[in-house]
Amino acid sequence: MSLVSQSQSNISVGFNDDDGLLERMITFTLCTIASCVFLFINGTILFTLRSKSVFRDTCRYILLFNLLLADTAQLVLSQVLFLLSVCRITITYPLCGMLTVLSILTNVISPLTLMVMSLERCVAVCLPLRHAMIVTIRNTRLAIIAAWTSSSLHNVFHGILLLDFPFEDLDSLQMKALCSDRTMLLGSRSKMYDNAFTGFLFVSAAIVIISSYVGVILAARSASTGKASALKARNTLMLHLVQLCLSLSSTVYNPILVSFIKILQSEWFLRLHRFLYILMIIFPRCLSSLIYGLRDHTIRPILLAHLGCQLKHKAVAVGA
Repeated sequence: MSLVSQSQSNISVGFNDDDGLLERMITFTLCTIASCVFLFINGTILFTLRSKSVFRDTCRYILLFNLLLADTAQLVLSQVLFLLSVCRITITYPLCGMLTVLSILTNVISPLTLMVMSLERCVAVCLPLRHAMIVTIRNTRLAIIAAWTSSSLHNVFHGILLLDFPFEDLDSLQMKALCSDRTMLLGSRSKMYDNAFTGFLFVSAAIVIISSYVGVILAARSASTGKASALKARNTLMLHLVQLCLSLSSTVYNPILVSFIKILQSEWFLRLHRFLYILMIIFPRCLSSLIYGLRDHTIRPILLAHLGCQLKHKAVAVGA
């Protein structure tokens, strides 16, 4: 078995230690509440983006919808896997494989969508007269289809590499370790491929976003470019770069846990695991809704109106 499998076994041993029912219940409750709050906000923004024609017919809002949809799905799947680990529930390889396939699918979509959104902002500032010709509804939908196709092919390669693992030699398909995307990297070739793909994805997205940022800065210095528009685009691209780093932070989540389990006692390791989950899994998936829901002047009033209306209806229902 590969080093990854051994590491996951170590993590599962750490989880099997008794850290107290009360602490687990508190962790379960707090993380679930935080996730539900952000899922509610994300769902409201998704509804908002489909409620007005100005959003449905604008390319950058179509891309934002795709980004939020992937982040929301990723948050749901991450929460399911986290609650399984907190409750120390092991599942079968087929079920874990299905969950991790969906998780990997949505996880790859975020950086790919950020790349397209960065290019769209760069074109809007650097080529304002040709923006309407280049960034069309058709081209935007093709870019989204290409992103989902690339992520699906990534999962297909994962599945092909899993065929090398001798599942027939197992006594049972019931997993002994806790389910995660790293647990399903069975064999050295799966681990090598995953590391190579993650590195390639991060470098490619970083190059696109940084190049777009440099292009916007250069365009802002020319007399023909509006300073205010360029400044806003530059700030947006900086936020995209931060989002990229946070969205890919989940790739180092398990390696960090593996390194800390060797030097920390069980109870401290479990607390660190929960803190890192909130910092590296929940927070990045909620950043998009916070950035665009409150920063965008077109979305903000409609979003607040929807949130206020829903909260008002809930208050009336409670009062009744």
